[in-house]
Amino acid sequence: MPEPVPAEKPAGEDAPPADGDSDVDWDESETTELTGLFVEKPPDNVVVITGSDAIFIARVDSTTLARKPTMKWLKGKWLDLGSKAGKHMQFKETYDRNTKVCIYTYEMKINKVVPGDAGGYRCEVTAKDKCDSSTFEISVEGDDPTVCFNSHRDAGEDEGSLDFSALLKAAKKKRPEKEEPEIDVWELLKSAHPSEYEKIAFKYGITDLRGMLKRLKKMTAPEPKYSEAFLKKLDSCYSVDKGKKIVLTCEVVDPNIPVKWLKNGQEIKPSAKYTNNSINTHPLTNSLTPHRLFLNGSPPHDILYLSQGEIAFFFFFFLQIYIMEANGNKRTLTINRTTLADDAAYECVVGEDKSFTEVFVKEPPITITKLMDDYHVVVGERVEFEVEVSEEGAHVMWLDVELHKDKDSKFRFKKDGKKHTLIIQEATLDDIGMYHAWTNGGHTKGELEVEEKELEVLQDIADLTVKATDQAVFKCEVSDDKVTGKWFKDGKEVLPSDRIKMSHIGRFHRLVIDDVKPEDAGDYTFVPDGYALSLSAKLNFLGEKELVLTKKTFVDVSTVNKIKIDYVPRQEPPKIHLDTTGSMVSQNTIILVAGNKLRLDVEITGEPAPTVVWSKGDQVNIYPIADSEGRVRVESRKDLSSFVIEGAEREDEGNYTIVVTNPSGEDKAVLFVKIVDVPDPPQHVKCTSVGEDTAIIVWDPPKFDGGAPIKGYLMERKKKGSSRWTKLNFDVYESTTYEAKRMIEGVFYEMRVFAVNSIGLSQPSLNSKPFMPIAPTSEPTRLTVNDVTDSTCSLRWLAPDKIGAGGLDGYIIEYCKEGDTNWVVANKELCEKQGFMVRGLPVGEKINFRVMAVNIAGNSPPAIMSQPVTIREIVEHPKIRVPRDLRTKYIRKVGEKINLTIPFQGKPRPIATWFKDGQPIDPKMVNIRNSNVDSILFIRSAEREHSGKYELLLQIENMEDRATIEIRIVEKPGPPLKVRVTDVWSFNAALEWDPPKDNGNCDITGYTIQKSDLKTKEWFTVYEHNRRTNCTASDLIMGNEYRFRVYSENLCGLSEDLPAFLPFPLGLQVKQNSYKEMDLSCVPKFTQPLVDRTVVAGYSTAISCAVRGFPKPKIVWMKNKMIIGEDPKFLMQNNQGVLTLKIRKPSTFDGGKYTCLAVNELGRDEVECKLDVKGNGKDLPEVTRIYISAT
Repeated sequence: MPEPVPAEKPAGEDAPPADGDSDVDWDESETTELTGLFVEKPPDNVVVITGSDAIFIARVDSTTLARKPTMKWLKGKWLDLGSKAGKHMQFKETYDRNTKVCIYTYEMKINKVVPGDAGGYRCEVTAKDKCDSSTFEISVEGDDPTVCFNSHRDAGEDEGSLDFSALLKAAKKKRPEKEEPEIDVWELLKSAHPSEYEKIAFKYGITDLRGMLKRLKKMTAPEPKYSEAFLKKLDSCYSVDKGKKIVLTCEVVDPNIPVKWLKNGQEIKPSAKYTNNSINTHPLTNSLTPHRLFLNGSPPHDILYLSQGEIAFFFFFFLQIYIMEANGNKRTLTINRTTLADDAAYECVVGEDKSFTEVFVKEPPITITKLMDDYHVVVGERVEFEVEVSEEGAHVMWLDVELHKDKDSKFRFKKDGKKHTLIIQEATLDDIGMYHAWTNGGHTKGELEVEEKELEVLQDIADLTVKATDQAVFKCEVSDDKVTGKWFKDGKEVLPSDRIKMSHIGRFHRLVIDDVKPEDAGDYTFVPDGYALSLSAKLNFLGEKELVLTKKTFVDVSTVNKIKIDYVPRQEPPKIHLDTTGSMVSQNTIILVAGNKLRLDVEITGEPAPTVVWSKGDQVNIYPIADSEGRVRVESRKDLSSFVIEGAEREDEGNYTIVVTNPSGEDKAVLFVKIVDVPDPPQHVKCTSVGEDTAIIVWDPPKFDGGAPIKGYLMERKKKGSSRWTKLNFDVYESTTYEAKRMIEGVFYEMRVFAVNSIGLSQPSLNSKPFMPIAPTSEPTRLTVNDVTDSTCSLRWLAPDKIGAGGLDGYIIEYCKEGDTNWVVANKELCEKQGFMVRGLPVGEKINFRVMAVNIAGNSPPAIMSQPVTIREIVEHPKIRVPRDLRTKYIRKVGEKINLTIPFQGKPRPIATWFKDGQPIDPKMVNIRNSNVDSILFIRSAEREHSGKYELLLQIENMEDRATIEIRIVEKPGPPLKVRVTDVWSFNAALEWDPPKDNGNCDITGYTIQKSDLKTKEWFTVYEHNRRTNCTASDLIMGNEYRFRVYSENLCGLSEDLPAFLPFPLGLQVKQNSYKEMDLSCVPKFTQPLVDRTVVAGYSTAISCAVRGFPKPKIVWMKNKMIIGEDPKFLMQNNQGVLTLKIRKPSTFDGGKYTCLAVNELGRDEVECKLDVKGNGKDLPEVTRIYISAT
């Protein structure tokens, strides 16, 4: 593949193809300067041939990083190329574990480069709290000129390509064409009108019109014009955070000229809400004048003090303030409390001149203050995902990552202040998934689970027993009010009629049969539409009793009106007829749901009519029920006794006895009414353990099961602080231990549990304590042995790759002998560092080590050494590592502190000994402290006697190593000696002196010489850092007396002792030198004559000449040999011998011969010229008028 080369390559040269390997080895001259985390970066500019492959490599040093770095390849500002990975773009990451240097290599390969790949790229590497980035540019070139043109423009996704169909059509033409001279298309485009661009592009085969216009714009860009109105224009752009203040400043040439400020082309004017009252300056004084600003007639809000030349205009727009100020040449526009509406283009206009800028308002990150809740619903229910952000009007992006339904019409989006809501009107099974909400500063997600809808029977159909002509009503209640159904009798559908009516009101379905007949008896069933469910009940018909005649008398028909019949009632013992087909589960037990109504109709027979008595209780405690009204009552009718319980309660459970008596006998029946209810809530709900997205929840069964066995439990969860509960199961869960899954790590949750029996659902349990799903970290990485002795082993490792929301509390280190499984904990407390020394190990044993990371979720998987470590001291030759700054002479000043740390290595622990100038160091003068890895030499206050050569001797048995350090302690030098004046001439004096006796233990770097006049007695520096022992003092005043002093200087500074004074004052005298002064006298002479001129009347003119002469000559101007006096029409000037006569608006009468005369005591000279004044047409009438007037 061709090797990418820098873009600075001369135009027109094709990149030479590389031979062999396709990998690109960048030359050092082509790579950019390495900074931050990068060890190697891609080149800044690369040119690639169309159709070839290109590889870009970046290397990152992870030695100082706590975790593995993450690399992103970006194009432009935001396009993440990771989403574009495929055949065209491939990304590769490698790491060499065999080397000691931790280098990660990242590679981006572009296969068969196309013009669309051109543009700016960026690679970003991040690792916890560190980040670094590198930018580079890719240019694409081809053999065809149009292809090359396309590669140089800004690459984009919608780039044009060659019109191959047009090329093929052109190829079909076989007619020979005349050779035409080559035409430069770009020169043709530059000189053409913009309306001709498309025609020229079509003619010459240019298909990329956008790229053509960009290139043409660069070629024809006008040179910046010098502004006559602005000294300094506005900056090209400004950037400001939302809510902050920004000031736009420019400078104008004329300090009194007014300016206009425009925003997006519209002039900024004061609004009606605010008025500007009397904001100006006092015209006659320079003092500060107070002015008040009124807001709609309200009291003044502020007092402005403006001086002359300052003008302030205050314009307010609603809650925002625009302040425009003029201060001298400066013009400023201040925008307080910027909003997104201020992101616009601004102009400052002075007459016809303009200064343009753009203001970019950066919106602060929008955080999510209320997280999204999870939903667990059934099909058809409404779902509202709601989040709350930190600012109103913020942009929130919703996204269903799994299904990408953000444009589906069934989704609705709602904004209410800071609240943003995603609404799903009717949830379906296709809507299951994780929903995300993004802002520029936060992210939250919520899970939607949808279950199939199940129909729940809230009230079943009850069996009925009715008599002839009575009304029978079957009623049931289901959970969904939209469900319809059909009624059946003995398997045949019941159709409505005059006697039979069916109704559906809400969740209730009724079948009403009026005037019941014997043929209406049978089994009735209600079947809901669309559900495999049926509700059945039985209708029992009760017929009339027949009369029994005990004696018959035969009568004559003719005497029918006089018949007498004797009726003798039959004696029959009482009998109780219990209906065991209704709500009775057995012959003497009735089960009643708490809150429901019980009506037990008992048929009683017997002649004469028996007496009925109901009672409750057992044989010990029994009491009769005689109330005909109330919640528990008895209703009596002929041959029927009804026992009624309204709203059954648990206290109503017990044995009930009915006794019927008449003269013929007695009958008795005992019934047991069992009250069943929903169970009590489960107890002690708590979380026993957590995982990355799971939690184990346990609870105790309810104290009271409601009289029916517990079938199972239903669980719900919610995020802490939320009010939205999410169901975790629709089918009952039988165990009291449940594993909740699919939770978000790092978020607090609460759980509650419902108990379920055959009656229904209990009240929810108390909420569990908040818990957070947290996973243990991954195992630590790169566990290695750092050092081994006869009883210790030093270990090092790196942090786990995955830590999670639980953080990292520390590490546990364990060890065991080879072949043993009993691991021993080496540290009593958690180790917070990434290194630990295990002590007390047996000598010569092979020990296995492992390290585990610990957080709130528990221990991580262990990181185990690949092979056991033998506990034995390793003999290592002693080696002193002298720091770089100590390899040369170590210089310190007197009184400073000296603290030298000399690291060394060697095993077992070396013996370190210090010597000074070959003698052991006196511990009273120098402090020494030795450790296993270094030796420290410490001097609290350095003195001159501490100077010398210090030698460190490191010994291990018969092996040794030495290092020498030279220390020099310096101080300020003494004063110079024998300061003297060796010569005095003119305004100068020559000084000499001898070097000081004490140089302060270092070289003298120079001398400072000062002088003092005996009149002022003030000292002034003549020379500084003078390296010689002599100097010359200049610029002395003749006749004055001076004193001199000299300081010596070294590394510590100037000498502090008394400086060397000259022993006596020195007086200077002037020796006059005789010389002949040059005679400069000369006769006036014109060096530049006057020149004849012709001018137009009414336009000012000037004539000039140049003269020389000494003494300075007197100048006289004459017109027509007449001296020009103090006529205001003429202005005479003399500037360094250049003589100018200015004539203001000459007329035809000003024409004539002009003479300039120069005169001094040595002579005179003159020059003359002729001036012709031509009329401009306007003077003629005036001349005519004057002429007529004169006549």
